[in-house]
Amino acid sequence: MLEKIEDKRISKKLDENLEYLKNKLGVGLSFDVLIRQFKVGGRDVALVFVDGFANGDLIVQIMQTLMASRREEICFRPYKKIFEERIPYMELSEVQQLDDLVKEVLAGPTALLIDGEESAIILDTREYPVRQPEEPDIEKLTRGSRDGFVETLLFNVTLVRRRLRDPGLRAEVMQVGQRSKTDIALMYINDVVDEEILETVKGRIENIKVDGLPMAEKSVEEFIVEGKYNVFPQVRYTERPDVAAIHLLEGHVVLIVDTSPSAMIVPATFFHHVQHAEEYRQSIPSGVYVRWIRFLGLFLSVFISPLWLLVSLEPQLLPPGLSFIGPQELGSIPLTLQFIIAHLGIDLIRMATIHTPSPITVALGFIGAILVGDIAVQVGFFAPEVILYSAIVAIGMFSTPSWELSLSFRLVHLFLLITTGYFRLPGLLIGSLIVFVLMVSTRSFNIPYMWPLIPFNGRALLDILFRHPVSTAAFRPAILKTGDPDRLPEGNRKKNINE
Repeated sequence: MLEKIEDKRISKKLDENLEYLKNKLGVGLSFDVLIRQFKVGGRDVALVFVDGFANGDLIVQIMQTLMASRREEICFRPYKKIFEERIPYMELSEVQQLDDLVKEVLAGPTALLIDGEESAIILDTREYPVRQPEEPDIEKLTRGSRDGFVETLLFNVTLVRRRLRDPGLRAEVMQVGQRSKTDIALMYINDVVDEEILETVKGRIENIKVDGLPMAEKSVEEFIVEGKYNVFPQVRYTERPDVAAIHLLEGHVVLIVDTSPSAMIVPATFFHHVQHAEEYRQSIPSGVYVRWIRFLGLFLSVFISPLWLLVSLEPQLLPPGLSFIGPQELGSIPLTLQFIIAHLGIDLIRMATIHTPSPITVALGFIGAILVGDIAVQVGFFAPEVILYSAIVAIGMFSTPSWELSLSFRLVHLFLLITTGYFRLPGLLIGSLIVFVLMVSTRSFNIPYMWPLIPFNGRALLDILFRHPVSTAAFRPAILKTGDPDRLPEGNRKKNINE
């Protein structure tokens, strides 16, 4: 059962406040929660802070300035004098409730309590442990910025602001979790974002009732998306601030959860998951080529194994000129079971490499993919073509920059293998239809998941199939119903197109 913090005002007696804080914060039991008492102009004061969050040098400087204050300098209205004149620091605020003071201290700032005053001064002296921004492993580029999000909320918001100096960019902070008090930054451009989408996102976050969010952004996703058991991802994750910035310009909302190096982009359609920043870092023909190769890889990763399995089980479906496609050696295990075992084996190798120390992950991959597969073929367990097509599927799965979508396609691929293996052609057709209907019926924050294919929007679909020059990308996605639909002023738009 959650313990509710009492709604109690700060007392004028410093000792009563400190006694309450010692009991509530476990001072003396928790070694990292500290209270430092001293005098300022003859008046008793106390600093309350968490050692790991506090910037020690900054606190020492503030204490030195306060302790140098003379009695006559603060004797009249001491709280106002200290707050406005004696603290040489910019990030100050005040609280009157003890529960608010506890929340602030546990979030990292330092609280200054003054004997005889019913308010406390909050000094944001926190200094979180933070690693330097590095290029994300999943969203690497051959050319482009190498900075990525880290685990500190303020740093991540700053990385986005560095790219968007729009005065309309907002970064609202919301707290979720009755115990964890997890900070969530809600980023959007106020004159671009659709108010209905924004209010929907805010409302769902406010309705999160839980003690804590240990898995950060993933826990938040499971609370705010529709269809929690849907196999397809309804939000997009990115670890790149430039990707987050371009989605903000399009009218999306970006959620950044403290302690997470990933930003959540909402709403997100299926086609958002298959685009990559690499396409916009190359020439236009190269970008179109890369995009179509990615589409081909995704298609092959889902359908090539079920199609080959189908024509192997029913050779009469093949024209005479393509009879060579079937298996030359069947192996001692039924073909359907071979594919299922190979599918599970690839996932097992993938999981093993994640939990294996980095220096030997490559060796483990070679052992699993080459040695085990080759031996399985030689002893007659597997047909050689099964290993070939399973390898093509694995390569195609990793061609998408969205890790969540690749995992979804793994499940779809396994589903189609089972339906095809046991129900042949009707199984493949009905299985594909079930998957397509699921995708069409899915909605991300009231946005159709398959837009602009369904409902059909020709211009938007062409923008997805063919990477157009940035100078001609004049409009934001219509489905987002943005407040400012034009990305280019009309005069500049014509000028760019003519050039």
